[in-house]
Amino acid sequence: MASTLDTITVDCADAQTLADLWCAALGLRVGDADEAGEYVAGERGLGIHFQVVPEPKGLKNRVHLDPRPSDAMAKEVERLKALGAPELRYVEEGGGSWTVMQDPEGNESCVLRGPEHGWSQ
Repeated sequence: MASTLDTITVDCADAQTLADLWCAALGLRVGDADEAGEYVAGERGLGIHFQVVPEPKGLKNRVHLDPRPSDAMAKEVERLKALGAPELRYVEEGGGSWTVMQDPEGNESCVLRGPEHGWSQ
């Protein structure tokens, strides 16, 4: 029998800042901090755990969160910028397109195309 994915863990220096940004971006509720100052977000089955670690981010992320907007990609990019996530670049490749963004700790994510390109939630 296969396992189910329960939690995505994000290593970080400031768990509250990342939890606040990602919960606002994804429409999730920020849970209470545990004794280590870490947060778990989500109530729809899959959780995101923001885990405090002592070492800084190294190179490019090996795993990143790619939100698919329920509206136009450009609108979602502007919304995330207002939440504090800078836009790094727009990419068109292999028939697809996405916008690369960054959270406050430098973790990259890609905002995918939305319904204006035939995609839906």
